[in-house]
Amino acid sequence: MLEDTYAHSPIKKMFDNKDVYGIAFDEERSKKRLIRLAIIGTGGVAQSKHIPAIMRLKTIWEPVDLAGICVRSEKQGKKIEAMYRTKWYNDYKKMLDQEKPDGVLILSPDNVHHEHAMACMEKGIHILVEKPLTRNMDEGREMCTYADKHNIVLMTVSNKRFSPPYLRAKKMLPKNPALISAKFNLGYDYVDILEGGTIHIFDLIRYFMGDVKTVSAVSTRHYNFNKTDYIFDNASINLEFCTGAVGNVYTISTALSLKPWERVEIYGEKSWIAVEDQRTLIVNDSEEGPSKIWNPVFPNTLIFDEEFGGFMGLIENFVECIRGNDKPLVTGWDGYKAYELAEATHRSVKEKKVIELPLNRQ
Repeated sequence: MLEDTYAHSPIKKMFDNKDVYGIAFDEERSKKRLIRLAIIGTGGVAQSKHIPAIMRLKTIWEPVDLAGICVRSEKQGKKIEAMYRTKWYNDYKKMLDQEKPDGVLILSPDNVHHEHAMACMEKGIHILVEKPLTRNMDEGREMCTYADKHNIVLMTVSNKRFSPPYLRAKKMLPKNPALISAKFNLGYDYVDILEGGTIHIFDLIRYFMGDVKTVSAVSTRHYNFNKTDYIFDNASINLEFCTGAVGNVYTISTALSLKPWERVEIYGEKSWIAVEDQRTLIVNDSEEGPSKIWNPVFPNTLIFDEEFGGFMGLIENFVECIRGNDKPLVTGWDGYKAYELAEATHRSVKEKKVIELPLNRQ
């Protein structure tokens, strides 16, 4: 049996406290300082993942409050206001001034992440920004540099780091891994293949293997049914890491939307591990004995989607960082470097050459 290693997961505390339902009084947790959060941008992911994750944390006695949400649509704003007993604003500046939140989840469109992030940080407010951090590397550097200078928590929504199979894989990583191979198949025409999808894999690759030294990519625009104007729909990306390890990423945007395929394999000396579809962890670490396989059993184990997807752990880490009790598992710079890999891939495809990192040296 694999060792449980939920380093940043609320469910670990539930089981440690013999509280399998997560609703019995947690005196230790309840004594923590109340953190008031606000959200800018309440689209589908905010409503289906982030807000339920906050509510689930409240259920297990985490002192966190959704103080306000900002969205232009009155219909949507009033709906969320009523459902979650929060306050709706159609002007984020007014929300920041009146609610004075401790932290803000910036889940707005990519092109206004920088505007919203700087407005929050200039008021000393800690921020968690949806990926990609921005689509402009100069803006990304400005955001991260400002946060560092003013001691502000800036985290990126890289929720897969907090998903139980990937957390376990990190703990059981082969010593001095030599190679990583990842597949990411996306089936949503409205999601940009790299910036909106594969960026999750770029972040995981750095999480497991460290910084990337070079990127070399080839791609094709093979099918016509993808209605977007994105430059390619299939890509093969080769990576060289600063440690001397190598890797590759295969990504496609023309898969089946309800049958995606995500797989990450990491190879060490006489050992390898794999995570299949963000669900199954496979460990092979000796010649003798069987493979070690971990799968959650739904619904017999009490794991919620917002937790298994990593959103609860992400927000709990953010809240604990605001309190000064923890360090970010994923920083703004991590988000910046994940986006840098997307930019390097585009440059390699366009220029047909190996691209060296970091890009700002060029």
